[in-house]
Amino acid sequence: MNTAALQAFVTVMQMGSVSRAADKLFLTQPAISKRLRILEEEFGVALFTPIGRGIQPTQAAQDLLPRAKRWLLDYEEIKHALSHAQSQVGGLLRIGTSHHIGLHHLPAPLKAFVQAHPEVELDVHFVDSEQAHQAVLAGELELAFLTLPPIADERLEYLEIWADPLVFVAAPFHPLAQKNLTQTRLTLTDLTQHAAILPAATTYTSQITLDAFHQVGLSLKTSMSTNPLDSIRMLVSIGLGWSVLPQTLVDEDLSVLNIDQVQLNRTLGMVWHPKRTLSKAASILKFEYFSTSPDA
Repeated sequence: MNTAALQAFVTVMQMGSVSRAADKLFLTQPAISKRLRILEEEFGVALFTPIGRGIQPTQAAQDLLPRAKRWLLDYEEIKHALSHAQSQVGGLLRIGTSHHIGLHHLPAPLKAFVQAHPEVELDVHFVDSEQAHQAVLAGELELAFLTLPPIADERLEYLEIWADPLVFVAAPFHPLAQKNLTQTRLTLTDLTQHAAILPAATTYTSQITLDAFHQVGLSLKTSMSTNPLDSIRMLVSIGLGWSVLPQTLVDEDLSVLNIDQVQLNRTLGMVWHPKRTLSKAASILKFEYFSTSPDA
C-alpha cells in the first residue's frame, strides 16, 4: 500500500481541498492529485467528484477515511515499535501542547531535549487541551502537555507537572478594580454585574471558573470568548471585561481582584496512552525531562 497516497487522501479529507492539503504537506497540487489517482486505481473506485472549482468526496471516500486513518496509525505503531527496539534514539516524535504551556513552560525542557537528541524529528502541535486529550486517545499524538481534565479518562495515564493557580483579573481602571481599592474583597455577585472574557465553555479552564459560580447559583454575563490565554490577557488589559487567568500571566497591565472565599486552581501536566508503545524518543522525553521535575 502506498503510504504517501493514503496520507495525501486523509489530508485532503481533513482540509477540504487539494490546494490546502498541498500547502500542509508542502507538495504541489498535481502531486496530490497524482496520489489520489493512485488510490482510485488501487481500489477501483472514484474517491472525489468535481464540484465547480472544488471537489466533493464520494461515499467510497467517506468509507475509506476511518480505515485509512487506522492504517496510517498502525504503520506509525510499527515504526515506533521498531524504533523502540533500537538503541539509537531517532525518528519522528509527535507531541501536542496547549498554547499557554507551549509558550510558558515547555521551551526550556524541549530546548534541552532537542540539543541532547538532534537526531529526533520533533513535531509539535499547538492545540487546545481538550483536542490534545482526544488526539492522544486516538493515537495521533504520543504525548500531550495540557491542562489536566477535572475528571480523568480511565483509558489514559496522567502526570501532574505544574501547579497553576488561577486569579480573577481586570484592567487597573476597570470598575471592578477601582471598587477593589475601597472594598477589601469582592464577591462573585459583584463579578456577575460586569462582562466576562473567558475561554470556550468546553475548555477545562472555563469549566473550573463556571463551576465556582454554579455552586452558588450564579450565572455570568460573557461578552466574548477566545481560547488563547494571551489573547484574553490583552482584551482584559484594554478594559473589555474581567477574566480568570493563570497567576503567571499577571503583569502591570492587570489588577488581581480579591474575591471573598474563592480560590481557583488548575493542574498542568502530561498525558499518554498506556496501551501504546512509546518510542525511545518519547520515553526519554517523558521519564528524563519531566517525571522527576514537578513544578519546573
